[in-house]
Amino acid sequence: MNFELFVIPFNIGLYFIIFYVVYRSVVWFLDLSRQDKLRLQRGFFGRAFWQSIKEIFSESLLHRKIWKTNARLGYMHTSLAFGWFLLIIFGTIEADLFGTSHLNPPYKAIFFKYFHPEPARSGIEVAYAFLMDLILAYILSGLFLAVLKRFSSKSVGMKKTTKLLTLDKVALTSLWLVFPSRLLAESFTSGAYGSGSFLTGSLGNALASFLPAEQLAYPFWWLYSLSLGTFFILLPLTRYMHIPIELFLIFARNSGIKTGDQKGSYTDIQIYSCSSCGICIDACQLSFSAGINNIQTAYLLKGIRENIDVTDIVPNCLMCGRCEAKCPVGIEIMPIRMIQRRENIYLPSERKLLKRYFPDRKKSPAPKPPVPPSYSWIPEGRSEKAKVIYFAGCMSHLTPTIKKSMLSIFEAAGVDYTFVDEEGGVCCGRPLMLSGQTKKARELISYNSKLFYETGADMLVTSCPICYKVFKESYKLGIDIMHHTQYIKKLINDDALKLNFMHKTVSYHSPCDLGRGSGVYDEPKYVLSYVARLQETEFEDENSLCCGGSLANTKIDNPTRALIAKDAARELTKNRPDYLVTACPLCKKTFGAVTETDVVDISELVAQVIVVPQAKRLMSNSPIMRKKKVTVKNNC
Repeated sequence: MNFELFVIPFNIGLYFIIFYVVYRSVVWFLDLSRQDKLRLQRGFFGRAFWQSIKEIFSESLLHRKIWKTNARLGYMHTSLAFGWFLLIIFGTIEADLFGTSHLNPPYKAIFFKYFHPEPARSGIEVAYAFLMDLILAYILSGLFLAVLKRFSSKSVGMKKTTKLLTLDKVALTSLWLVFPSRLLAESFTSGAYGSGSFLTGSLGNALASFLPAEQLAYPFWWLYSLSLGTFFILLPLTRYMHIPIELFLIFARNSGIKTGDQKGSYTDIQIYSCSSCGICIDACQLSFSAGINNIQTAYLLKGIRENIDVTDIVPNCLMCGRCEAKCPVGIEIMPIRMIQRRENIYLPSERKLLKRYFPDRKKSPAPKPPVPPSYSWIPEGRSEKAKVIYFAGCMSHLTPTIKKSMLSIFEAAGVDYTFVDEEGGVCCGRPLMLSGQTKKARELISYNSKLFYETGADMLVTSCPICYKVFKESYKLGIDIMHHTQYIKKLINDDALKLNFMHKTVSYHSPCDLGRGSGVYDEPKYVLSYVARLQETEFEDENSLCCGGSLANTKIDNPTRALIAKDAARELTKNRPDYLVTACPLCKKTFGAVTETDVVDISELVAQVIVVPQAKRLMSNSPIMRKKKVTVKNNC
């Protein structure tokens, strides 16, 4: 017996999904820029290929990141993904070793027990039957957790799970039926022929004792085939498309392709790679502090994928990066959301007007030729020569003690600096970027870059993590850029700054843009450990909490921000430190309004413990120490 009609649904589904994935991959590849095509080609035939294979094994099959986040969830995903992979691999080997022919079509391995129902004839066949039953049992244990998770997310350590669309529910049901139907099909077959191992054999014998096993086996083989075929056909239309597309994403990422500031093939690949696992919901403070559970990344990407209106979702985000840090697929969530903000910059009424006056165009009218920026809306400034530029940033001007502390530190260390935005000046451009005003942001970047260049400085120091991140990523200055925590550490290591130890306990809050956004974790803690007793919290480094005061969210009100801030402050001050220390003026201002614990910036703490005699000696003896400023005609 070499063929049965019930294998047709499986064959149709399998060859359909293979054809579709190849087709989509080719389309995405052709839509890549020339540079990204070359990167992908070099990556596929170079070292990146083996890095990708390693990542596919560790993340797509073993789900290492999910294990680190949630062990129960990690086991569930691993048992289904890796278990299914093992079932296919060892099933193919089984069909080749114990079947009647070699190089069999795929259905022979999938339905092997139907075509070869006889009991094992040798020790190796017995061992192999045991192995296949063991793998199936492993998958079924994960499936049990998956069903449990859908009806009770807390049972697997999750606060929330994603809401499913109708087709997602159909695909999920077919996936849930795959392995139980295989179990029953193999068990009834084993019961009829006296074969099988500890799982299928035992269950088959029990069922055969009171049911007609041979007659019931055939319908369950049909159910198994239909479940597989349905799942494969629905894959491109549902969230489960992430299973094959994630492989493309891993190769592209390891080849050096990154998300730019425009939507394209790579952003599409990432959008389709989202599994809607729900980890981003649990990571989001809007969810667990404010009870807002329908705006997280899983819903944003699903909305884009399904052409659902995401106008309300796009701006309702703190842009803190907690979801991106937790994402097991490694999707660049923040850039994708920024792109979507730019696309959604027109109000619905404006989009209607565009459609009315340009009905034949799929896109908005062709832009006019670029006009050189006039900078008429930017305050004029003049900088003086210095070795170090100090840029306080907008929020530092609203927390003036940080500015004063940094000036004390500069003077104590004898630094030749110029304070380019002392009189107000202009901002770094991040608020414009967050609102989608890309053109205005570029004008501002161009203006600031010229201002910085005129100083002749070889280093830029800023007190604002947001400014720091923007200067590092969006400016092409050609000089060293440091956050003030990094610069203070440098001064300490260079023995340019003498500090006392204050014998106080401090708890450190890592700002989003400084920590997750820029990878600066160690320097602030180094400085704090140098001057005080640093307490650890449950929310360190990548797991740091957002203060809630983010300028990126334009939807939530002040009471909601206060809820987020109170929750975060409560967690960070559980051990009753003398100070809650942060490295961001916005975080300081936000936390200061919701906790009784003294909230200070690292620079303020350092300024308190400067050894005064050393500072006086440096101030009087340093021939190069002088205060610089910019004259600003009008403030923004």
